[in-house]
Amino acid sequence: MTNHGLVIRKAVETDAPEIYEIMQESFSKYVADTGVTSALEALQESCGDIVRDIQTKEVYIAVIDNVAVGTARVSIFHDGTAYLSRFGVRPSYNNIGIGKSLINLIDKELMRIGIKSISLHTASKYKDLVRFYYDRGFYIDSTTKDKGYVRALMIKEYM
Repeated sequence: MTNHGLVIRKAVETDAPEIYEIMQESFSKYVADTGVTSALEALQESCGDIVRDIQTKEVYIAVIDNVAVGTARVSIFHDGTAYLSRFGVRPSYNNIGIGKSLINLIDKELMRIGIKSISLHTASKYKDLVRFYYDRGFYIDSTTKDKGYVRALMIKEYM
């Protein structure tokens, strides 16, 4: 029997091509599931953009059997808050706990360094994803149409 262990680690620059693939797969599903017609920045970024984020943000990558299956990026601000972006799991690996594990690790890291809260945006009509975030302790603070569709600003407070 093979041990199919999940490893989550900080991304390095050489992970950019795999993170690019995860973004293309997961955000294409996001578009299909939400019916969003406006261009998503996540689908337009290059490997160079991803490398810049690896250099300036906390970028995590989830790996199973040497296959990159999930990723998330966290921006940490001087006011003690953080912002979660580019959170995605390959659709063929959905619903097996990868997203939960990524969020749990991010929560632990942010609490360890004293972050007060984390926020994110997601399509407010994407019930499964909104429910996923609710189950992780997030709540909807407000909505906006700044990207051409209704996005919910969701917040999770640690303190």
